[in-house]
Amino acid sequence: MRDKAIRVSIIDDDKALVDGLSQIIGEADGFICVAGFESVEAAIPVLRKDPPDVLLLDIELPGMHGDEAVRLLRNVCQHTEILMLTVFDDRRRIFESICNGASGYLLKSTPPQTLLEGIRSARLGGSPISPEIARQIVDLFQHRGSRVETSGSDALGTQEICLLTLLAEGYSYVSAAAKMNISVNTVRNYVRRAYEKLQVHSKSEAVSKAMREGLIR
Repeated sequence: MRDKAIRVSIIDDDKALVDGLSQIIGEADGFICVAGFESVEAAIPVLRKDPPDVLLLDIELPGMHGDEAVRLLRNVCQHTEILMLTVFDDRRRIFESICNGASGYLLKSTPPQTLLEGIRSARLGGSPISPEIARQIVDLFQHRGSRVETSGSDALGTQEICLLTLLAEGYSYVSAAAKMNISVNTVRNYVRRAYEKLQVHSKSEAVSKAMREGLIR
């Protein structure tokens, strides 16, 4: 029944793609495409009032890019699952999207049936990821080294790696805290733990060693 269908919205500035996806979703049993937007800025007022079950979000958008918008969108529509839908396989953007709360990552070349299965999986709490993207993620974490071989230290956590990545890109503690939606005190705690695990004594040393170890790029 239509009232039990999975409600899907799309943010992508490629109108032909949005029209094509809308048709695929709208014609499939158990799905309905409720809205399409060309930018995050245009979508937010509508999503706030009428959040979908699943949001397909492009990365390369005019204005705010999709990977940057994930955290904001999750605050706007807290019960919506966000699937990144892109032609890009940029490792930094994959990592940023996941850190910010994306539920999955699908390529735009994903076949229609696989796309619908991914949407359904996300709605049910899964994390659908295209095989090509999954390979990128595995490679990313292998190079970042989910473990740092220091004398008895624990592995760097995802949040610590995310923070070091932001610091390497020039973020201050305050701006990094805002980006990660945490307090400055929490940032300081992450930094202190990263220092201990990396056995360094300054931000520059931490960033430098993390880069040498392949933890950040």
